Amino acid sequence: MKQIPISKFETDSSASDCCGNDQQKKDCVPPLQPFTIPMVDAVDDDAPCCGPKPGPPSSPYEKPGYRLYHFVKDFAETPVGFIPRIGTSLKGSDIFGTFRARLGVSRDRYRVAPGLYCVGTPDEESPVLVTANYKLSFDSLRQELPGIDAWILVLDTRGVNVWCAAGKRTFSTEEVIRQVHGVGLDKLVSHRELILPQLGAPGISAHKVKKECGFKVIWGPVKAKDLKAFLNNGRKADTYMRQVTFSMGERMVLIPVELSLIVKPSLAILLAVFVLAGISPDIFSFSAAWFRGLNGAAAYLLGVVAGAVIVPTFLPWLPTRQFYIKGLLTGVIAGIIMILLLGSSITRLESVTLLLLATSVSSYAAMNFTGATPYTSPSGVEKEMRQGIPIQIIAVVIAIVTWVAAPFV
Repeated sequence: MKQIPISKFETDSSASDCCGNDQQKKDCVPPLQPFTIPMVDAVDDDAPCCGPKPGPPSSPYEKPGYRLYHFVKDFAETPVGFIPRIGTSLKGSDIFGTFRARLGVSRDRYRVAPGLYCVGTPDEESPVLVTANYKLSFDSLRQELPGIDAWILVLDTRGVNVWCAAGKRTFSTEEVIRQVHGVGLDKLVSHRELILPQLGAPGISAHKVKKECGFKVIWGPVKAKDLKAFLNNGRKADTYMRQVTFSMGERMVLIPVELSLIVKPSLAILLAVFVLAGISPDIFSFSAAWFRGLNGAAAYLLGVVAGAVIVPTFLPWLPTRQFYIKGLLTGVIAGIIMILLLGSSITRLESVTLLLLATSVSSYAAMNFTGATPYTSPSGVEKEMRQGIPIQIIAVVIAIVTWVAAPFV
């Protein structure tokens, strides 16, 4: 153990701030005297003089004004600068973030910075995988890459997944070209190939990408879980890798997001239901607003469940191709159930109202699910909306008239 001299401290004798009990204070070095302290090879941070135990040291990669995310392990030094090296295992915060996004909470802001990342120790011959900056897409890709050395080029899709971003033209030819030039990819890899997810094809012109930046587009599998087999197979996709599935589990995982989209308008609609329920020969009845309003609210919520839960769950087994008609069918069933439960406690006009309310709400919620399915195109969705929305509006107008008129008949 080394000893190093310390010069005199110019301190006030009244400012003795040594921590501890009386015995420890007696052992404090008196002020204004030269003394030596032991120089040890490592500081014992687990036993500080006073105060809480220090936390872990800051990362050497942290910089003022920047946040280093937990999925960044370190940085790879490359000809184009230092590239973040990311981990392939998901942490608790990733799982919680996915759960929140599935519920629609801060979903539009669940994104990572676009640009270049890497996994493993890639070199100039390693594959370049392209994805969106929606963090669920980013996480879905990286968790399938343990043991793989690769570059990951993240496009700025405004926090939208690959498939939807391709339809919205943010997972686009122009964005691929911009990112390739922006990160200096031609200086990093010796090959000229980009592996893009197949579901991004609607937004990409492969020949234009080749013409503008010199990189050939190779279409990878539909699902990230097949990517390792795709790479091991000489970058060739088997038939099953090209098939889009939409199983019950894949449909049901989308239901919370669909429900979250209905929450805000539902508050205004339910308020209107209660207000209209109170209209009576006495101008307004609070008791009628409460009891009739509860019936209307129950019919509305049954319609939401019929269209946003039942239709997605049993989608392949419901008749017709049009989603709004599927919703009409489940809504009619929900309305009939509601009428049977209430029995003679409601009038015929109120029965008509509850049936129309459940049916129109169910039809609209089911039609809204078209954007989450691989069954329809943007033009197909627009066509269905032109057919379905007028029917839904007519049903709602009739429901309002019968709801208001019921107490007067």
